[in-house]
Amino acid sequence: MASRMATLARTRTVIKTLNPIKSISTFTFVSQQAELSAEPIHADPTAVPLPPNPASGSPLYNENWRNPIMSSSSSIIPLGHLGRSQPARMQHMSQSLDLNSLMNTFADWMTSQRWSDMKQLFEFWIRSLDKMGRPNKPDVHLYNHYLRANVMMGANIVDLLDMVAQMEDYGISPNTASFNLVLKAMHQARETVAAEKLIQRMEMTGNESQPDDESYDLVIGMLFLTGEIDNALKYVDKNLKRGYMLSMVVFNDCVRVCVDQGRLDALASIIEKCKTMDQNKALCPPWSMCNYIAGIATHTDNSKLAYYALEFMAKWIARGEFAKPLVMLSVDEGLIVSTLGTAGRTYNSTLLDASWAILRRSLREKKAPNPESYIAKIYAYASLGNLQRAFSTLREFETAYANSDKEIHEELFSPFASLHPLVVACSKNGFETLDSVYFQLESLSRAEERPYKSVAAINCVILGCANIWDLDRAYQTFEAIGSSFGLSPDIHSYNCLMYAFGKLKKTFEAVRVFEHLISMGIKPNAMSYSLLVDAHLINRDAKSALTVIDDMVSAGFAPSKETLKKVRRRCIREMDFESDERVEFLAKNFRIRMGTESRRNILFEMDYSMDYA
Repeated sequence: MASRMATLARTRTVIKTLNPIKSISTFTFVSQQAELSAEPIHADPTAVPLPPNPASGSPLYNENWRNPIMSSSSSIIPLGHLGRSQPARMQHMSQSLDLNSLMNTFADWMTSQRWSDMKQLFEFWIRSLDKMGRPNKPDVHLYNHYLRANVMMGANIVDLLDMVAQMEDYGISPNTASFNLVLKAMHQARETVAAEKLIQRMEMTGNESQPDDESYDLVIGMLFLTGEIDNALKYVDKNLKRGYMLSMVVFNDCVRVCVDQGRLDALASIIEKCKTMDQNKALCPPWSMCNYIAGIATHTDNSKLAYYALEFMAKWIARGEFAKPLVMLSVDEGLIVSTLGTAGRTYNSTLLDASWAILRRSLREKKAPNPESYIAKIYAYASLGNLQRAFSTLREFETAYANSDKEIHEELFSPFASLHPLVVACSKNGFETLDSVYFQLESLSRAEERPYKSVAAINCVILGCANIWDLDRAYQTFEAIGSSFGLSPDIHSYNCLMYAFGKLKKTFEAVRVFEHLISMGIKPNAMSYSLLVDAHLINRDAKSALTVIDDMVSAGFAPSKETLKKVRRRCIREMDFESDERVEFLAKNFRIRMGTESRRNILFEMDYSMDYA
């Protein structure tokens, strides 16, 4: 090897001496230095000049490449970040990724919540050059990923707003998603004032940054959490007017807050607007909340809200029937009784029909409704003045409980108690309504298919005649029970006739009716004795009234507090102190606290003279 190198060196020496031309070197590394021209080269004035440097007007190019340490006013990175050592991997990735590749990387990192890596990589990438040697320029979607990373890392709201403002330095405008990220940070910090200002700014901007359903949901939820109910309801109304969808969380918060704060009319208005929108008509609060809404609505007699609560419950029942496994939901019957009462007090036939329909669906034809439900339905129809439906309900009621115990049957169909609303409705327009009801009952009793004969219905007419002081009609209707309808009067029929006689101070006739019913083998009830007591008191006969009370006690009945107070009041008016002592003895014997009549006696102790001296 050494001999070969020596031979090569001698050969090169020979070549240099024979040929003065320089040869090309065969070695790999040759040190070459450029020589400067001794004389300056002057440019030709006729030559075409080069175009201007494209980077001369771009501060981003100087910042990213020529002066990496300098910071311009448009920088989104604080000075503190530049002095920190960054991983070499992030620097390499920032130089090798384009816009689409960076978006895909961020999409992968979002699933694993690598927010810090996203933030660092974006800050390196924005200061790097692309393959063409130009500064990397993000679009609004990539920038939103950067905003999201800052939000998830708990960035300050002021810094987030600065980041949104600096988007203009990169030639992009913030869109709705950009502002929603800031609103999310404000929601976490409960910055209601700033959030309202921001969404108002969004409403005044272009279409790309108009608030959407998420924007309103964030603001509304924040206002509900801070107790600003009026502002929250204002933005709920704005959301619905713009045709956006309310989220289930915001809708449930709206229901809960409005119910707790007593804003029932506002809640009913919101539900009504949601029902008219295709995207919101499927909203439905939880089952427990539906029951709570219905309870509050019936307590305050808000018929519209009660109806909406029943609609929500009907949806839950339908969902349960189609679910697998089957979920059998039923509405509490006591709640239905309350809604029927609300329907009667507010004259709402729609709520009445909905209440009865959902009750039937809850019972699933396995049992008849309770008597309280029938009584509440009769009351509702009577309040509405729909006597035909009221008597039809009475017919269903009698059919369902026709085989009940005699005492229970008498209590259920008493015109003085359970059927009293029907009596009031019959006598509301005087004899005209009473005659109309009587003739309809008479025609129903002669029907070829399913004739209807009811003593309870006729008793309502008799008591209605007594209420309008029409003794003749009452007596004729009583006689028609046997002659026209072919039925036998019951204890309520005799009590109605006794009430009619007693109301007109015909005490003797009332006593005769009492004696007649006993002779017919009909056992008088507590109401019979009470009506006979009233007939004696109306004639100022306290002693006879006390005699009837003694007979009442002997028959096994206890006088009511109201009856004893009537007798005592008459004793005081007539100055019958002996009878008054007997009343006090009866009250102590039956443990009845009578109380005092001081407030009532004020009216009788007042001096009505015109002498003011």
